[in-house]
Amino acid sequence: MYILNFEAFLIAITILTLTPGLDTALVIKNTSRSGSTDGYVTSLGICSGLFIHATFSAIGISAILLQSAELFQTMKWIGACYLIYLGFNGIRATFKGIKGLKVSHAETSDFSCKRSLREGFLSNVLNPKTAVFYLAFLPQFIDPQHSPFIQSLCMAGIHFVIAMVWQCSLAALVNSAKKLVQNSSILTWMEGITGTVLIALGIKLIMDDSMPGAH
Repeated sequence: MYILNFEAFLIAITILTLTPGLDTALVIKNTSRSGSTDGYVTSLGICSGLFIHATFSAIGISAILLQSAELFQTMKWIGACYLIYLGFNGIRATFKGIKGLKVSHAETSDFSCKRSLREGFLSNVLNPKTAVFYLAFLPQFIDPQHSPFIQSLCMAGIHFVIAMVWQCSLAALVNSAKKLVQNSSILTWMEGITGTVLIALGIKLIMDDSMPGAH
């Protein structure tokens, strides 16, 4: 593995992974929806998207995205609208009541592996800030004497492991809290609250005009 300043990379990527954001909100929302397995699979979808961004960064597609204000703006709106859509789904579930969120020691029948993977993967891949982050962050640790593609995938793999451990731990914690509280109405409101957070984050993406390449 040829990664320059590996210790600095490991510390930086760990801190950035632990920082609350879109991924945290989505994992909490989906865990609240139908249990820890939903959160685990959502995390797998999110983390799988990291390899897409690493590949784009390695072959220069992210550079084109960064330099093209129109293309960046289009992807920004697509990602933001998808987050808002996920948020509205959470709020809609709140108004529908506690169906699918009953607390038990078993996962609810509302769980869908395909849906959770899709939501996690698209949430990550359609987030232009992740593409810009990978474009700006990864090159700092790439040794030009070796393959940028292999190094980028290695760094994405490390990020994958750290993010999976963190997000799955978070899902387990949220699910344990569900069983402890034994109050499905609280879980309904939890999904509504995290849905609201997703909408707010989606709107923030739309409103954020200070991203690199936007001017």
